[in-house]
Amino acid sequence: MSNVITANNLTLSYDSEEEIIKNANFSIKKGDFVFITGPSGSGKSTLLKSFYGNLTPDDGALVVGGLDMIDIKKDKLQELRSHLGIVFQDYRLINEWTVEKNVVLPLWISGYSEEVQKTQAKRLLHHVKLSGKEEKYPMELSGGEQQRVGVARALAKNPFLILADEPTGNLDEYSSNVIWDLMENACHQLDTTVVVVTHRIPMVFNIPYRHFTIDENGSVYEIH
Repeated sequence: MSNVITANNLTLSYDSEEEIIKNANFSIKKGDFVFITGPSGSGKSTLLKSFYGNLTPDDGALVVGGLDMIDIKKDKLQELRSHLGIVFQDYRLINEWTVEKNVVLPLWISGYSEEVQKTQAKRLLHHVKLSGKEEKYPMELSGGEQQRVGVARALAKNPFLILADEPTGNLDEYSSNVIWDLMENACHQLDTTVVVVTHRIPMVFNIPYRHFTIDENGSVYEIH
C-alpha cells in the first residue's frame, strides 16, 4: 500500500516566525481515514494547509502524491490540487452561482463537457440529500446545506485525497451525519484517502480510522 503523504522532520511556521509544527514524522497511506485533533491554536489547520501547498515547509521533507512540497513548481502544484478535494469550514461557495454550478466548478475548470457536469452534479447532489436544489443559490440554503454543497464539490472529480478542515464544526446533526457518511463511503468504496481536522471525532463512525493529535508544543503523535 503506497504512501499518499509522507512527512520527515517536518517543521512549519508563518514567515519563519515561531515554529508551529516541529519535527513531525508520519505517513498516511492510500485508503486511510485520518482524524487530526488538538487544542485550538496547536497547528491543525496549518498542517492541513501544507498538504495542499498553501504553506511551504521551513524544514524537513513533505511529499504529497509523490511530489516534493518544498520544491514543487507552480504548474505541478496546480495539477496536484486538481486531483484533491478540499472542504473548508467557511464553505467558500460562489454566491452568484447556482448550487449545480458550484458543485461542478472543478469539472468546468478542467474542461469537462456540459453533459458530464450535469450528470455528476445530479449524482452528487443526490448523495448529499440536496436533489431538486440545483437551481438554488447558496444564500438560499442553510449553513448545513451549503457545507453539503462544498463536500459535493470536493468529490466532483473523484479525488485521490480529500482534505477537510472542521467540515462539521458549525453544523446541525443531520448535515453532520450526511457529511460523515459521504466521506466514509468515499474512503471505504473508492479507496480515497481522507484527512479531517476536527475538534471532536464523531461518536459513531463505521469504518476503521487513524487518529493523529498535535500537542501545544507542535509535536504530532498518532494515538493507537
